[in-house]
Amino acid sequence: QVQLVESGGGLVQAGGSLKLSCAASGGTVSHLGMAWFRQAPGLEREFVATISWNGGRTYLADSVKGRFTISRDNAKNTLYLQMNSLKPEDTAVYYCAAEYFALGPAPANEYDYWGQGTQVTVSS
Repeated sequence: QVQLVESGGGLVQAGGSLKLSCAASGGTVSHLGMAWFRQAPGLEREFVATISWNGGRTYLADSVKGRFTISRDNAKNTLYLQMNSLKPEDTAVYYCAAEYFALGPAPANEYDYWGQGTQVTVSS
């Protein structure tokens, strides 16, 4: 059973940076396509970024292109989300998700494994 644990959230001023991490364990982590989603209060969970299981393909939501970068280190079984030039509208709980052999973006309900989430708050 795959387990995902996010870390790195916090409070930051607008224009600042944060780097989220998602530590994966169980299963064959190197075969997992992984993604970041976020959910703000009262809103649906939305796609942020994804990276294919082999690391060759990355996709970013239009709202974060040019500001966020997704990467993975399979040697450390860890997924990252580098967030720069943060805006108040980036405030949300950020979730790590995984699905075996995923290559690209998919709806949230197609991901089999989820972390507990980490809060990111951007003050204006």
